[in-house]
Amino acid sequence: MAIHPIEYRYGTSEMKHVWEEENRLEKLLRVESALAKAEAEVGLIPEDAAKNIAESIKKIELKRVKEIEDEIHHDMMAVVLAISEKCPEDSGKWVHFGATSNDILDTATALQLKDAILIMEKKLKNLLKVLLKQSSDHKYTVCAGRTHGQIGVPTTYGLKFAIWASEISRHLERLNQMKPRIFVGQMSGAVGTQAAFGKKGMQIQELTMKNLGINSVDVSNQIVQRDRHAELVMWMANTVTTLDKIGIAIRTLQRSEIAEVEESFGKKQVGSSTMPHKRNPIKSEQIGGLARIVRSMVEPQLLNNTLWDERDLTNSSCERIIFPETCILTDHIIKLGIEVLEGLRFYPNNIRRNLTFTNGLNMGEAVMIELAKKGVGRQEAHEIVRSCAMKSHESGLHLKQTLMENKTVSLHLSEKEVARLVTPDMYIGTAVEQVEKLTGKLQPMAE
Repeated sequence: MAIHPIEYRYGTSEMKHVWEEENRLEKLLRVESALAKAEAEVGLIPEDAAKNIAESIKKIELKRVKEIEDEIHHDMMAVVLAISEKCPEDSGKWVHFGATSNDILDTATALQLKDAILIMEKKLKNLLKVLLKQSSDHKYTVCAGRTHGQIGVPTTYGLKFAIWASEISRHLERLNQMKPRIFVGQMSGAVGTQAAFGKKGMQIQELTMKNLGINSVDVSNQIVQRDRHAELVMWMANTVTTLDKIGIAIRTLQRSEIAEVEESFGKKQVGSSTMPHKRNPIKSEQIGGLARIVRSMVEPQLLNNTLWDERDLTNSSCERIIFPETCILTDHIIKLGIEVLEGLRFYPNNIRRNLTFTNGLNMGEAVMIELAKKGVGRQEAHEIVRSCAMKSHESGLHLKQTLMENKTVSLHLSEKEVARLVTPDMYIGTAVEQVEKLTGKLQPMAE
């Protein structure tokens, strides 16, 4: 019976596969085979032994490994013994030769993390593509800009999406910068000296990692140092926080009294068990909820780097949870983000309604700047417009009317000029140009 929601509710099949027991065992076996091959290449073990080990590994079953572990209570040694008993002649005695458990475990983890990262990277590029398309499609969609939850000067939906796209592009940049530090394994021996490998330890390590297609640590003790893994977990926390931010924006803009955008809503979808009319932003809310779980993994993973001496075991049990959960949930959140943003529905009439909701008050800056250009001091212009805005706010009059009633304003600006200045579509600055520049810059990254 399934217990954890990841088993039946959250996560993609491809990411779950990375962390399944069978795949974990396959990665451990690959490392053992690569080690034996490297040792044979430098003459540390017989070539026939390395070949026999590689062939025997194909016959290993998870069931047998678990049976041995139940007897000896050591997961890595169970793998070693399972391989050894399948090896012909005396080849089994060369399995795991000179290695310590974490040489295999940490290197196998690097292989899993490599697969997981490539899955997330592909989805992030797709997400970036969606954001760039929305940005381009809505570069002329003027809407109310808001600060402190209050309507400010106009902006565009294109610029909103461009800002999010730019942030996602930085996550992709960070990921590329991080890969060489994450795709790394070791063959260090018991405490990092490689003593059991003799003078060829460094060569064996390099050859093993070359066989596996990952990098080799420069130095280590019994484990690969956990600052690497902490960086990855913090990257995932940072990435899902961006999706959380986007989700919060969508949820806010979908509020009944704002209603500018809306998550897609299926023909037979139910919003509430008691309120039939509800159309809730459940995917954006799910993103926000699961992002909290991913962020909560940062501190324990940082603490996994504070081990005693050359190592202790406090990181092991912790990481059995952290690595699969953070990767599965992050991947799931990115997938949700794509679905939300691709299916986003816009309500132009509501966008326009909210843009003009304040009776021109959101255009106060435009008037102030123009007055300053006409020779009225900037500070004086600010106070004039502020006074007119407060009057408009209290009386319900349009800002245009209260402005024209002001002698200084009417002296410097005609009624036609004021009418133009309080038109939102005329005050979006370089928003369109910024979007066009960004989409041109980032489009190659999304491919």
